[in-house]
Order: sequence, then structure tokens, then C-alpha cells
Amino acid sequence: MSNSIIKVEGLHKSYQMGNNALHVLKGIDLDIKAGEMVSIMGSSGSGKSTLLNILGILDNHDRGKYYLNNVKIEKMNETRAAKFRNNYIGFIFQSFNLISFKNAMENVALPLYYQNVSRKKRNMRALEYLDRLGLREWANHLPSELSGGQKQRIAIARALISEPKVILADEPTGALDSQTSYEVMDILQEVNQMGITVIIVTHEDDIAHRTQRIIKLRDGLIDRNELNGKYEPVTSSEIFTSN
Repeated sequence: MSNSIIKVEGLHKSYQMGNNALHVLKGIDLDIKAGEMVSIMGSSGSGKSTLLNILGILDNHDRGKYYLNNVKIEKMNETRAAKFRNNYIGFIFQSFNLISFKNAMENVALPLYYQNVSRKKRNMRALEYLDRLGLREWANHLPSELSGGQKQRIAIARALISEPKVILADEPTGALDSQTSYEVMDILQEVNQMGITVIIVTHEDDIAHRTQRIIKLRDGLIDRNELNGKYEPVTSSEIFTSN
């Protein structure tokens, strides 16, 4: 059995633009091992967000093969795709994607709602994750009352609460200042040290160099795929040590 958590072979994806087809991914081959921390880079239009959406089962590929945890992912109906996402994948977005009328605890608890966990149990677990990220006292605050860094920590807690095998982060530091960006990356490195695979799309070199491997896309193909010699394991406050 392969220890790859994600394996992609000859992946193609096109979008219809009027009478023309825009060929975004042109035969991607990719192998990501369980427990890796990888960054995906590339200029606008290189295909990195399209690739992330396919890995997250938010979009279908046209040709090629995609295996997630040794399961072949093919054109799934939305119910089955949602089940796979809920069981395997946690998402973190640049724009946080928090629900504006729900407080921090409710936002973090949301994935457990879709797993039919009782309200009491999911709220208790949400409070545990907020506590681990230093935000328990903000549990009853709405997103509009929080800073960008606090919102992203809530988004990370929400991504972790269903105990996914993979975290997919699309420009997770793009809306943050440098200091807050590094704090978020400290957290993601600690998440990775828990054994969770972390894949980050970023255009920032300093963020990419906080990961173990850098994959660079160019015109829908992998231009470079290299181990990052500058990678340094996190040495921060160990947020995720067990009590």
C-alpha cells in the first residue's frame, strides 16, 4: 500500500469560455506523502487554484487520475463528494469564509453539524479548539468583531475540528500583515507536526520557504518540484501539545 495521501497522474482540466476552451491543467503528475507540508506556487493563471480545487473535490478533472488516501476520485455526485471532503479534508481560505451571523464557536463547530454531531457536543469541541488557538474568550464574538489574524485562527480551528488527513490552504496569509502571517505559519507547521498533510497555495516566497517542498506551476504544468533546503521546523509555543 502506498504511503501517498495524494497521487495525481496526467491530470487535465479545461474550462469552456464562449466558443473556446481554456486548457488550465495540461497533464499534472504529483505525489504527496502522508505528513508532508508542501507549497504550490505559480503566477496568476498557472493553474494552482484549479489544482487545489480538484484536490479538494470542489471541482472535477477532465482526464487523468486522482487518488486520495488510495481511493480513486472520479466524477462524484455532490453528496458523495461532500462526505469525502468532510472525512478527509480541511479548508483554509484567504478570505476566511466565516459565516458573518454566527459567532466564533458556531463557525468552528460547523463541520460537525454536517456529521450530525449533537449541538452540545460540537460546541464543546469547538471551545476546545478555540482554547488551543488562544481564542476561547472570543467564542461568542462575531467575525466583524475580530482581527484578520483572529479570523484566520478561527478558520484553522474549523478546518481541524473534523480531524482531517489533509489541510488545503489557499493563500492563507494573503490578507494578513507579515507578523500575523508568520504566526499563522507557525500554527500550520505545528498542525503538520501532528501528522496532518498541509498543502498551501501561495505567491509569497517567504511563506513557501516555511514548507518542506515547493512545487512551482507554469502554464498548467509543474515547472519545478524541489525539496526546500531552507525549511526550518517550527520552534514556537507548541500550541497543540496535549494537556
